[in-house]
Amino acid sequence: MLQKLSGKTHQVVTGVFYKKTHNEVDVFCDKTDVTFKTLTNEEIAHYVSTYKPLDKAGAYGIQEWIGYIGVEQLTGSYFNVMETSYSFWFISI
Repeated sequence: MLQKLSGKTHQVVTGVFYKKTHNEVDVFCDKTDVTFKTLTNEEIAHYVSTYKPLDKAGAYGIQEWIGYIGVEQLTGSYFNVMETSYSFWFISI
């Protein structure tokens, strides 16, 4: 997965649907563009063996080493990539 993301931009989208009252619901989504530099095979191997990211969406955690050395550009919410975008949820309630 990291080899496919290497040198490219991908989009992280989080969608939330929640029930406010018996008859009222709220829905929102947050989108973030993440651009990785071209990662070497050695960088990918080090990250996978050290951080064990295979249970993560996209096989990386932006808050981990690979985010520090690999992400060239982020357009949108860092927290949307790291976890559910709670800031939008708090604003909406």
